[in-house]
Amino acid sequence: MLQLNIIGMGPGNLLQLTREAAEAIERSQCLIGDKRILAGLMNLADGKDLYYATQDRQIRELLHTLQSVGTCSYEVSVLVSGDVGFYSLAKSLLGTLESENLVASPNIRLICGIGSLQYFASKLRTAWDDAVICSLHGRANNIVGKVTNNKKVFVLTGGDQNPESICRRLCDFGLAHVKVSIGENLSYPDERICIGKAQEFIEQPFASLSVMIIENVTPLDRACITHGLPDEWFVRGDVPMTKQEVRAVSLSKLRLRQGDTTYDIGAGTGSVALEMALQQSDGFVYAIEKKDQAVELIQRNKEKFGVKNLVVIKNTAPDGIAELPPPDRVFIGGSSGNLKEILDMVYAKNPVAGIVINAITLETLNEAMDYYNDQTVYDVEIVQVMVSKARKLANYHLFTGQNPVFVLSVWPVGVSIAHKES
Repeated sequence: MLQLNIIGMGPGNLLQLTREAAEAIERSQCLIGDKRILAGLMNLADGKDLYYATQDRQIRELLHTLQSVGTCSYEVSVLVSGDVGFYSLAKSLLGTLESENLVASPNIRLICGIGSLQYFASKLRTAWDDAVICSLHGRANNIVGKVTNNKKVFVLTGGDQNPESICRRLCDFGLAHVKVSIGENLSYPDERICIGKAQEFIEQPFASLSVMIIENVTPLDRACITHGLPDEWFVRGDVPMTKQEVRAVSLSKLRLRQGDTTYDIGAGTGSVALEMALQQSDGFVYAIEKKDQAVELIQRNKEKFGVKNLVVIKNTAPDGIAELPPPDRVFIGGSSGNLKEILDMVYAKNPVAGIVINAITLETLNEAMDYYNDQTVYDVEIVQVMVSKARKLANYHLFTGQNPVFVLSVWPVGVSIAHKES
């Protein structure tokens, strides 16, 4: 049977190659990898068959070919950058090989290498066991939320998510002051390491495949991790606010997940939007509100709580959500008589979005039910929340009732909403 090694080549320079990896390469008759890795092998590649391939499909086809032409006794090494267990091609390749039984599992060996995180941290003389890891190489990730909530974040960049665009985004969300260390072409002769504040790198070009360590000495202190924060914690005015107990029930019905994009439509003081932003630090929350005073209150509450992943939009829905990214979750606290149009636009953006509607009046409840009565693809749950709070009068406690609120939770039939795919 074919013997296959998947080898982590480290950051690139052969000086960073482990002895085990070098010995496996020397034994191999065939080497597969990208052009930069193969070109850097020098005499290690002498007398060997070299194949350029960077995707599972290409490597699978090469292995099929090697098997078919009678080279089953070959030892083949697939060379991948960094470490085989750190955002590596090795993960998907191993799954493909095992599922197709192309190479017997006992004949596949993974050989670890030095990852970019370890190498870069050693260059900076800093520990990396306390770093949150964030890859933006072909992935969507909320770097703002990561930096806001953590002291140290390691970032793999890629594509249009380059160091300058990342620093520009940090500045846009009030994080211009954070310390940024950028490493490009690590371990190569043209290696470059730059250290400064985010605002210093917004116009400075770097190689696409760079790495960053971002340090925030004042991460957001999450004193309370439950939803339903006390009403008095929020800056309030004459603008209606979703009260603590109703807010707690509504947020629990939303089933927020990390990384979600959420809307708060008719945001009022922003109490629901603020709590959503605090709960899902890796996602983004859009608060849509038409009244000037309310928008000002949301901004003040945003500053008070120190959240960076909340975007305030002064507009009336559905116009205010037309240009927004598709939502995963939507809270509707006020619709200004446009509930049908709002729901139509939300579902046009994402037919499986989870929606929670607060209805104080029977008219709003009827409008929502009229909309969903004709729908067979959504399950609707209605809960009436009635809250009474005690107040002291002399030596007695009297209960004062608040307005009852209908909480409608709407979920697509047969669609799992418990977990968000990464």
